[in-house]
Amino acid sequence: MPDSNNNEVVEYRAFTLDDLPAAHALSASVKWRHRADDWRFAARIGSGFAAVDQNGALVGTALAFQFGADAATLGMFIVSPEHQRRGIGRGLLDRLRAKLGPRMLLIHASNEGKPLCVERGFETIDTIHQHQGAAFQPPLVSLPPGERLRPIGAKDTPRLAALASRASGLDRTELMPQLLDVASGIALDRDGELIGFALFRRFGDGHVIGPVVAPESADQSRAKALISYWLALNAGMFVRIDTPLRYGLSSWLEGLGLPLVDTIEQMALNGKPSTDATFTQFALTSQAVW
Repeated sequence: MPDSNNNEVVEYRAFTLDDLPAAHALSASVKWRHRADDWRFAARIGSGFAAVDQNGALVGTALAFQFGADAATLGMFIVSPEHQRRGIGRGLLDRLRAKLGPRMLLIHASNEGKPLCVERGFETIDTIHQHQGAAFQPPLVSLPPGERLRPIGAKDTPRLAALASRASGLDRTELMPQLLDVASGIALDRDGELIGFALFRRFGDGHVIGPVVAPESADQSRAKALISYWLALNAGMFVRIDTPLRYGLSSWLEGLGLPLVDTIEQMALNGKPSTDATFTQFALTSQAVW
């Protein structure tokens, strides 16, 4: 599907596994720290479009990740530095919107990408703080009586998917087993009932903590205990965590030695997630899949 931008012909086609090496190189050109394995995981759980120039070189990518029949997240949006401001990002976004139809669409927008999202009708619903570093000092966090941390077991998968779905407002039934193939997990247990969890996996330059799901409390001790567990096990390693501003963990993370390195906006079109008041997602799985 060719398109002409500033006298340059750009073709849009389905993103395929054959595009992964070029996509990895493209992300490195815009200073993303994604590994080839991170791209492979994204391509396995999502689908989307590639933009190629007249020589067949990959100059843009965009993927969608569908959760149930009514919602999708959009991510892996990249346009090569040499081809920016030529309408390629708009072309990729419009093709994803046409493919996905009237679903609720969710995206994390940078300062550069926000004007296009606003133009296409997306509205800001929250702010995300990205924290990362390797010189952190995790505290010992006390849990309420009757609650404890324990390893996640194979039989926990349905409950983890249910909690993740309730906390995010997105159907995580299919995502959770695939996440558990590449992540380790710790569960929060209350008198034998699983009420929260945090996953930990390789990503980019190091590791990422997320999602983190737990009931809220005045001091957010449950979320802090889950996060501190992984930090304590990985002292000196590079760790990233993306947390919504409204849950108040940002200053706590900075105090541990995980500085704030970026701020982006959560935006939605055709509605916004309907989350469960009982369970909260304190940290994203990733910016691409929320």
